[in-house]
Amino acid sequence: MGVVSPIGNDLDTVWANLVNGRSGIGEITHFDTTPYEHKAGGEVHDFDVTQFFGFKDARRTETTVHFAVASARMAVADAGLEINDDNRYDVGVIYGSGGGGQALFISNQEVWHTRGARAVSPFFIANGLVDASSGTIAIETGARGHNFCPVSACSTGTTAIGEAAEAIRRGDCTAVIAGSAESPLLELVHIGFTNMRGLGTPLPGQPIETVCRPFDRTRDGFVLGEGGGALILEDLELARARGARIYAEVVGYGSAADGFDMIAPANGGEGSARAMKMALERWGVPADEIGMINPHGTSTPVGDKAESDAIWAAFGGHTPDILISATKSMTGHMMGAAGAFEGVATVLSVYHQTIPGTLNYREPDPECNINIATETVEKPLRYALSNNIGLGGHNAAVIFKRYTGD
Repeated sequence: MGVVSPIGNDLDTVWANLVNGRSGIGEITHFDTTPYEHKAGGEVHDFDVTQFFGFKDARRTETTVHFAVASARMAVADAGLEINDDNRYDVGVIYGSGGGGQALFISNQEVWHTRGARAVSPFFIANGLVDASSGTIAIETGARGHNFCPVSACSTGTTAIGEAAEAIRRGDCTAVIAGSAESPLLELVHIGFTNMRGLGTPLPGQPIETVCRPFDRTRDGFVLGEGGGALILEDLELARARGARIYAEVVGYGSAADGFDMIAPANGGEGSARAMKMALERWGVPADEIGMINPHGTSTPVGDKAESDAIWAAFGGHTPDILISATKSMTGHMMGAAGAFEGVATVLSVYHQTIPGTLNYREPDPECNINIATETVEKPLRYALSNNIGLGGHNAAVIFKRYTGD
């Protein structure tokens, strides 16, 4: 796996910050927030794209692609996967983004208006497309198998992981670089979410990192974050044969649409419940063996309640036994990258048999009657689920199983 995030740009740092409850949320520095009420963001720090990408190519591309290529290169290295002439056509890339290179479109429009049409970059169209990440990862790694860029808003990363598993099950590939990236901390995007009334505020008199309070009674909105995550999925027998380190197995995937509204979730989280049930039932995972859920948990009043209802609908009486670890409380909402980062976090929990606590959860909400992990705990985990919900009613869930070698 590989990761770029507000709480670290390598697996060891990310895991240490997750289990120690260190927030990556602070005041936005990417643009001047003086005119705006909301000033919090989950920014990536200490990231040097030239460690992963040529300087000239880095100048032509946008930050989303930088995060994508970096996470993919780290994942390939971590997997010890050599992509060469013998296997390159069997290694796929399923790597998505919610919005792609929005910054390139914004910046080139500004160039056009201030300097004229001839100053517009000839590279911005190709590199600003949403599929620029999946295409560039293939170019940079040499993976020439099945290549697909899922776009399902905030569930994009979860969709990518699930579709990668399906591609291997179908026989399209023997291995897939799966994940997603996003760089949404742009002034125009910030204004849009502000006017949508989606962004939250810190608790009165408390530090800025208290802005994201998933499932807490006082929650009032989410906070934008950025980053990328990648996971190498591989046919189990081939991974065993080459002696790969196996963090976990993918043993469930479900996807379902609300068909209800572009912003609000369906009543009772109906679509999300169907996605989780599908992940359980189609792949034969017992509901009563799920020990942890990394939820979408954005800290919005309506969204968190709908997801709580969905969990109850999917797991029924087993719901109180499931610990909920809402990692957005530390990273903010990484939008299209959320599912990939949270997939990595969930896998690390299964691998280390440890569940990180949820930050800023102080006042339980009776309408979100689920078992929030408020502190990091060690717990035997056979199965864990990562759940995401996207604008437009896109729902996806993926289940990971502890790998024991049996």
